[in-house]
Amino acid sequence: MALFWRRNKEDKFSTSVLGLDRSIEDLKKQEAAVEKEIGVRFTRAIAKTRDSINTKLDTIFEGRKQIDETLLDELEEMLISTDIGVQTTMQVLEAIRKGVSRQEINDLDALKSVMKSELLEILHHSTDAGVASEATVPETIKPYVLMVVGVNGVGKTTTIGKLAQRIKNEGNDVLICAADTFRAAASEQLEIWATRAGVPLIQQKHGTDPAAVLFDALQSAKSRKSDVLIVDTAGRLHNKSNLMAELEKMKRISAREVAQAPHETLLVIDAVTGQNGLEQARQFMKVADVTGIVLTKLDGTAKGGIAVAIAKELNLPIRYVGIGEQVDDLMVFDAESYVNGLFN
Repeated sequence: MALFWRRNKEDKFSTSVLGLDRSIEDLKKQEAAVEKEIGVRFTRAIAKTRDSINTKLDTIFEGRKQIDETLLDELEEMLISTDIGVQTTMQVLEAIRKGVSRQEINDLDALKSVMKSELLEILHHSTDAGVASEATVPETIKPYVLMVVGVNGVGKTTTIGKLAQRIKNEGNDVLICAADTFRAAASEQLEIWATRAGVPLIQQKHGTDPAAVLFDALQSAKSRKSDVLIVDTAGRLHNKSNLMAELEKMKRISAREVAQAPHETLLVIDAVTGQNGLEQARQFMKVADVTGIVLTKLDGTAKGGIAVAIAKELNLPIRYVGIGEQVDDLMVFDAESYVNGLFN
């Protein structure tokens, strides 16, 4: 058996576990189908942002015969309105100015091409830091410990349920640890999602030391020979020092019980909150060693440019995006599909 959830970085799309008797040709066909489906779903998910960008670009270019500073000022306003971020906007505009001065950009198509190139460069560069692939950890290490952090209300519990379902569907034995014992309803909500995904849940009563729950979950995962342990954590505590102390304790216990654990720490951000969500992320990253981002509710905003702002300003890879309410509406983020979807 081959675990395609933990593939090489070059493989962009996760597929299900396949038996060795399946031919390479069948695998290629399946991957092509998955690639096509991912592209279609990404395109649908960012429809609001795409319509906003293209409508505004058409308006800016209407009746214009040349690209001048007035047009660039309007373009700057448009980019910022999509929550793409000031840093990204400045980088894109600088590239456009260079292209205009070299007479390489004289129409809308050429301008879009430069914009796409800059956005892709930012998204690809963000994968240099953090964890961009499960394949960075040897498959011999079990369980693969994946901690999930984020402020309350961003969709953390929902993300954990969807992630558990996704990884389980790919042939892995998955276990969930309900270590957010600070919020009374956290375990109950996680239990609903765990039941829906058909994944076991390790939990204790409200107020229990989260590190104790994690220890139990790690022991259970090892005895079960689970492939993956997904750990929920508190979205807030009484103050930042408490949260930092809790996360540090959980990391120490993880590392003591499983080599190199936690192998990933994913920060969940709500795309709808835009720049406010980005500021929340900055604050949370001060107390957690985040290795990647999950961007939820991407389909619910016309300001989906926030994905690029996150990659640029946090310098971390976007690992997954939530594009709906169904259990299979959590997708591996693909930069090409995202950027092409914005301008098609």
